[in-house]
Amino acid sequence: MRLAIFAQIVVLILAVVVASGSCAGVKPTRSSEVIELSYSNFFPPTHLNSVLAERFCREVEQRTNGRVRITHYPGGSLTPAAGVYEGVVKGISDIGMSCLAYTMGRFPASEIVDLPHGYPSGWVATKVANDFYRKFKPKEFDDVQVLYFHAHGPGVLFTTKKPVRKLEDLRGLVIRSTGVGAKIVEALGAKGYGASQGEAYELMSKGTIDGSFTPREVLKGWKQAEVVKYVTLCYDVGNTTDMFVVINKAKWEGFPSDVKKVFLDVSEEWVEKHGMVWTYYDKVAIEYFLSFPERVLIELSANEMARWVRAAQPLIDEYIQQKSAMGLPAKEYHDYLVARVKYWSEKAPSDEFCVNWVEKELVTTK
Repeated sequence: MRLAIFAQIVVLILAVVVASGSCAGVKPTRSSEVIELSYSNFFPPTHLNSVLAERFCREVEQRTNGRVRITHYPGGSLTPAAGVYEGVVKGISDIGMSCLAYTMGRFPASEIVDLPHGYPSGWVATKVANDFYRKFKPKEFDDVQVLYFHAHGPGVLFTTKKPVRKLEDLRGLVIRSTGVGAKIVEALGAKGYGASQGEAYELMSKGTIDGSFTPREVLKGWKQAEVVKYVTLCYDVGNTTDMFVVINKAKWEGFPSDVKKVFLDVSEEWVEKHGMVWTYYDKVAIEYFLSFPERVLIELSANEMARWVRAAQPLIDEYIQQKSAMGLPAKEYHDYLVARVKYWSEKAPSDEFCVNWVEKELVTTK
């Protein structure tokens, strides 16, 4: 009898505890909380870098067993291209992808990555950009957590009406460019016009600008082959554009260690994927361009290319002088980049390998 009464008392106590817990709204344990994040990306939704960004979100979600959920906003729909980085810093978005060149002066050390260093492909430029950050850890990124970088293949010259076969042909032309690209086109004799890739198509179609200094990939990735008539292959002065993927620092510091590890592991894998996408685009973009009527691909002679190189060479010397005055080891930056370009160029996958991988993994399944 006493045992039965005791059992009833225990049941009543447990019921009270459960009820009081429900009234108080007991929070789930930290391990069961869902981390909701936003990802702002300036690439249009159909671009393969956006496809990779979306895959990144899903991969993180899968590897964390649903503990992290990321909503992806491509096409600058959450923050514009030039505002992505500060948007992450201020918490407008939690993760962001855009170009360092859209905010010149904000990243003084990393600007040198964009200068002409003989990048033969986007894969090589991507590998080198990540090496540069790991080696020097510039303080300009201290207000975020860096996930990874990627970078396009060498820039070339697009024009809509006038073919450019020699330096003199550039005089009087207004050419869209950003960051280091703007300095290159001005060194070559044209007038730079600062605008993002998202604006380039309309600016060229309306005749506001005469062309663009940019990687070949935008002919297909941004459909610019529809308005570009001439492409001048000036690879030897072609720059790259260093692009970041970063996450809000406060959000990052609040993650459990196992979640941080997932982000870092996936980021490392995505470096390789973006590198192959850039190489893929450069190859197929020219084929896409030539599929339009009356399109012309211009190869510079060796002598003419040497003239372009001489015209652009002072840009690196100027960077080293200016940034050394700021206390940055600019000459060391430059020498390191030259060495890493050589290193990765010897290890780069073939264009055909990159094309086959992208067509199998992204194009046919996106």
